[in-house]
Amino acid sequence: MSFFKILVINPGSTSTKVAVTVNTKLIFLKNIKHSLDEISKFEKIADQYEYRKKIILKELKDADISIAKLDAVIGRGGLLKPIEGGVYQVNDLMVKDIFNPMGEHVSNLGGIIAREIAKMVGPETPAYIADPTCMDEMDEVARFSGMPEIPRLSFLHALNQKATARRFAKEKGKHYEELNLLVCHMGGGITVGAHRHGRIVDTNNGLNGDGPFSPERAGGIPSGQLVELCFSGKYSQPEIMHKLKGGGGMIAYLGTNDMMVIESRIQEGDKNAELVYEAMAYQTAKLIGAMSTVLKGKVDGIILTGGIAFSEKFVSLICERINHLGEIAVYPGEDEMMSLAMNCFMVLKGELKAKEYK
Repeated sequence: MSFFKILVINPGSTSTKVAVTVNTKLIFLKNIKHSLDEISKFEKIADQYEYRKKIILKELKDADISIAKLDAVIGRGGLLKPIEGGVYQVNDLMVKDIFNPMGEHVSNLGGIIAREIAKMVGPETPAYIADPTCMDEMDEVARFSGMPEIPRLSFLHALNQKATARRFAKEKGKHYEELNLLVCHMGGGITVGAHRHGRIVDTNNGLNGDGPFSPERAGGIPSGQLVELCFSGKYSQPEIMHKLKGGGGMIAYLGTNDMMVIESRIQEGDKNAELVYEAMAYQTAKLIGAMSTVLKGKVDGIILTGGIAFSEKFVSLICERINHLGEIAVYPGEDEMMSLAMNCFMVLKGELKAKEYK
């Protein structure tokens, strides 16, 4: 059996997670924290790559891990042009698009840092990204919004959705590409994907304005009332955008995005917190039900995942509304590091073919 040493890089807003695996066995994991003072020095997110790369290399050196023995490097994929799911080797065009992205997001750093470190290892060492946030496999019929100027876009937790879907299929002795699945990722944002034979053919835009409200996002807002609010003169465009993403949902209603705090308030008798909590579960279940129609009711499994899936109370509120749709599996958390390592390992051993970014 071949053994491959893989470096995994996952940039966050104020942290960078770094892991080293042998095949898919974890041998090193570090969550590097960055102060807001350091991060705020950079005008654009892409400008941070050299700063973060140096810190990663220092942590590896301190842990006595030689990059010379790496077989591949994989980073979190960001807001590139819409591409289908899969593993992509980082090339010159991707690097160009990372520095001129569709949107500013810290995950954009994953690909460029991966490539820079891979080049240090050697010219033949590959750098990859996998299932980036911008992944788009939507059916054409799913793109219509009702306004030609505003097509529906695919922004979802693609990496974790695909990874948990493959896990579910493997546990059933099936290939992911054989199954019809509904996958619901519940974190700071909530996305539901309709997976048809290995492709996510429909999903809500979990970034800023579609689907259920979540701990920090407003979700789908009645459009006429939103327009009136925009032109009321009370708010600037950045303030409205913050209401949609970052300051919406649970934060707007209850002043916190911490589900544990909200559940504690419910236990203490806070009826308003309980109603808002139930409303988020209600909207999430409603979207799962709607996505079942995309698969014409032929659902082989429903997967609930993400950090909120740790909450038995929240999961039970959803399950009581969707039990009739099919088997439900719960995979709490979002193990992005191992998902990236798994994708890289599958490419290195020939189970998946890396795609070209064009």
